[in-house]
Amino acid sequence: MAGTTPKAVAIGSELRRAREDAGLSARQLADKLGLSHTTIGRWEKGERSPRPVDVATVLSALGADNGIREELVELARDTDGSHWVATTLPEQQRQIAALLEIERDATAITDVSAMLIPGLLQTGDYARAIMTAGGIPDIDVETRVAVRLGRREAITRTDRPARLVAFVDESALYRMIGGHHVMREQLRWLLHVAEWPTVDLRVVPVGAGWHPGLEGAFVIVERGADNAPVVQLETRRSALFLHEAADVAAYQEAAARVEEVAMSPDATSGLIADLINRMDAQHDGTARAG
Repeated sequence: MAGTTPKAVAIGSELRRAREDAGLSARQLADKLGLSHTTIGRWEKGERSPRPVDVATVLSALGADNGIREELVELARDTDGSHWVATTLPEQQRQIAALLEIERDATAITDVSAMLIPGLLQTGDYARAIMTAGGIPDIDVETRVAVRLGRREAITRTDRPARLVAFVDESALYRMIGGHHVMREQLRWLLHVAEWPTVDLRVVPVGAGWHPGLEGAFVIVERGADNAPVVQLETRRSALFLHEAADVAAYQEAAARVEEVAMSPDATSGLIADLINRMDAQHDGTARAG
């Protein structure tokens, strides 16, 4: 398998954070452990999977909390496994951190979303409305919204931004998440980003019938020839990373089938613009009647 795994990326991110919190450079840590600083660098970048004993040694030298040490040592026991399922909140948070790291190196991202606007294209108010209605504690909502908006950097960065192909079911455009104002601004934002050279936005019409996107949302992240693509799936209580070639190929084929029934980018923009006009006309008429 080419490249790294999501677990290796997550562990590397945690090791780097622990080192920075300890106020050490990679070279200083390497000298302290009697290792090459390039080894430390590869671990932190997820380019190489550290063994559980390596993780324990590094975190002990850095004075990391015992709980963190135990969690990461356990995570390091199967970094090359065929998939990574996260069911606990700490592990789900590590998956999100890993996704952010992976997207920073992404060359292309394919997002298939049937029920909601794809995460990379959500406005802050739209994301906030979803999280609030979904029962996320108030104290966590703003942090999660900031993380979701931060993912947008993958397609907006000036240095080699990733290309996003986003498929959204037409029904999601009519779903009044957050009310009229929030949804109207979300649609306006979609119309705006659809003009970006890094974004290929396609609506899947409700008349298309069955397509693989109806089985559930998924994201495919490609990272160039040196790293294998990964697939990320998220449910209410768990999240899943896949990186084995056969699993990734199955989702790439599913995305291709969704593309066959999706509208063109121009038709998509026309539909969204028409919907915005209808929403505005309806709102203006309601306001006058009131």
